[in-house]
Amino acid sequence: MTKMIEIPDAESDWEPATELHPSGRNPARQASMFQSATWPLSSLALLSVDLEAVARRLKLTLETSWDGHGSVRAACFVLDGTDFVITHHEGDAPGTHVWTRKGGPVDPAARAGSLLAALGVGPEAVSYSTWGVGTDKRHVPAAWGRGRGKPTRSHQDLWAYFRSSPELLVGRVTFGTVVAFLNGYDFFSEKVFLDGFREWLAAKLGYGRNLVYWVLAEMLIFPDGRPEEPWSPETEQHAVAGLIGLIDEYFDNLAGPPEERSEAV
Repeated sequence: MTKMIEIPDAESDWEPATELHPSGRNPARQASMFQSATWPLSSLALLSVDLEAVARRLKLTLETSWDGHGSVRAACFVLDGTDFVITHHEGDAPGTHVWTRKGGPVDPAARAGSLLAALGVGPEAVSYSTWGVGTDKRHVPAAWGRGRGKPTRSHQDLWAYFRSSPELLVGRVTFGTVVAFLNGYDFFSEKVFLDGFREWLAAKLGYGRNLVYWVLAEMLIFPDGRPEEPWSPETEQHAVAGLIGLIDEYFDNLAGPPEERSEAV
């Protein structure tokens, strides 16, 4: 059983989070479940704190509803520009499941940090999270999969979707549009998606560690030299297939046993 973390009660001058004319002392501002019904939710963390204690601390009103996992108690509120939802399903082990929707800090750890600071606890209260803190997955509620968001491992799911139908995400499929999409997704995944890919390509070539990954990929795809532009549709198709093949090979390499992985030089 997860060890529960004690959190302090609300500060004496904090008004209820449902107050229509707030003084601004309570950092949380509550929205009703009715107001929040259309929020697309993403799982953020499981906290080893009691839902009732969180509600007392932030002076939230817990509401009762249900979903595909049964009866659930919840509160929806805004804190530091981020929309939060905290829940606990009947029958789950003690703990508070935290969800967010688009808004506030982009970094999930920063979002969670705002909440932990308001609760008066530290990162030790995080039992499991989407950004890698916490390892006790035995106590993750079944409702984790309720929202649109998934834990970080869903990068693999996106890649499977992209490689099967790239035209649905980039429109006209060319080497340039695919690279632009990959760069954008890698940026918003905080460089996690293609982490190590450039170094792996350089190791495969035996040189070029100072070059960007798409230039290294071109060298492997076109060993006799990069074709002159503009590229024909056939050349674009060959380049895109080659890049996807290299990324597949890299991911397969990562998934293999450590002793079988290629080492960057």
